[in-house]
Amino acid sequence: MSYKPEEIIETIHMTEVEHLDIRTVTLGVSLRDCSSPDPKELLERIKEKLLRKGENHVATVETISSEFGIPIANKRIAVTPISIVADGHDPATFVKVCEMLDYCAGEIGVDYLGGYSALVQKGMTIGDKNLIDTIPDALAATARVCSSVNVASTKAGINMDAVALMGRIIKELASKTHEAIGCCKLVTFANCVEDNPFIAGAFHGISEPETVINVGISGPGVVLNAVKQAGQCEFGILAEVIKRTAFKVTRMGEMVGRKASERMGVPFGIVDISLAPTPAEGDSVGSILEAFGLERCGTHGTIAALMLLNDAVKKGGLMASSYVGGMSGAFIPVSEDAGMIAAVEAGALSLEKLEAMTSVCSVGLDMIAVPGDTPAESISGIIADQAAIGISNHKTTAVRIMPVPGKMVGQSAEYGGLLGTAPIMPVSMFSSASFISRGGRIPAPASGINN
Repeated sequence: MSYKPEEIIETIHMTEVEHLDIRTVTLGVSLRDCSSPDPKELLERIKEKLLRKGENHVATVETISSEFGIPIANKRIAVTPISIVADGHDPATFVKVCEMLDYCAGEIGVDYLGGYSALVQKGMTIGDKNLIDTIPDALAATARVCSSVNVASTKAGINMDAVALMGRIIKELASKTHEAIGCCKLVTFANCVEDNPFIAGAFHGISEPETVINVGISGPGVVLNAVKQAGQCEFGILAEVIKRTAFKVTRMGEMVGRKASERMGVPFGIVDISLAPTPAEGDSVGSILEAFGLERCGTHGTIAALMLLNDAVKKGGLMASSYVGGMSGAFIPVSEDAGMIAAVEAGALSLEKLEAMTSVCSVGLDMIAVPGDTPAESISGIIADQAAIGISNHKTTAVRIMPVPGKMVGQSAEYGGLLGTAPIMPVSMFSSASFISRGGRIPAPASGINN
């Protein structure tokens, strides 16, 4: 892949002025061959393999960043869902596995490790249940490990027993970590993907190779600047501007991924072309939507604007790379997006509007803080609603929600760094308890029967 001098100059401008970075280069590692009925041997196998496979990851990525002048914000690892690797073990061993993952992440030098995960869209094994039950203790005891649970799919429907359980798990985790920060490391999915490089939902899928490099790009600031420069043009031209911009950003992301793949001797997987915002001013998806002409993100027209943005980003990315994957589109995490935070504080953006927006964006309700006294059943209801949107629309949806103990609407939770500031958002005062208590599985939609 060769670059012209003007492309290099443009890239320098995007990184220095428009907040462009590669959000993450994530090394996927299969731990399927680490399973053992002996807890000590299980832990030792995980440690040996992760330290061996990951020893050059951080240094390689940092060298590429320095060599090409491209900021790479995070280096991460994703592993096989631990409910599979540690299946057959008791809850205490699951917690020890999580602590070993955390130790390895620290030794390797990555910021996060994803894969303390379970796939339970159709039902739970004993191992799945043990992992889910230990999430509060495991995440409270570790700093870098992230967890995900897939509770629904278009083919299987919605596992409402798992949905009910996740509401209780999220509440327990919130109570065990300061300002519910542990919940920032836990995501509940419908239609999860196996090659997602982004945290907290990253895991190394069972159909992935032994090891793989997946890249997650960023770029809201670059798109925002392009939209502003386009001025008051009609929507077709605006879509073309965004598409061309996404093409450039994806092209850079693939170059970084392929360089890392080549130098580490690891297969290149995909580029996730999601627009991933940060709390920095000018690096916001919400601000892009407002640059379209909306007075505030959340007002009427927001969903149409988000659909245009998401579609144009995907079209540009698909032209730039044959290996687009992950979730790919536009993220709308409230606490991590300065424009979204401002819209919530202004009263323009509600939880209900965000739910509607998730029908056309790449993921779901992300980094949402709610009052600490929100019932577990209400959280489960929110998860069920997102799952329904996902399985009906054949797309990934997710919930990353923080019921912050002692906090009420009008207050906020401070997480710092990329996690930002989360304004406490109101939830419905009406109960979902009787609905959630039914249990069982909501059947797959007819559209899922498509063979």
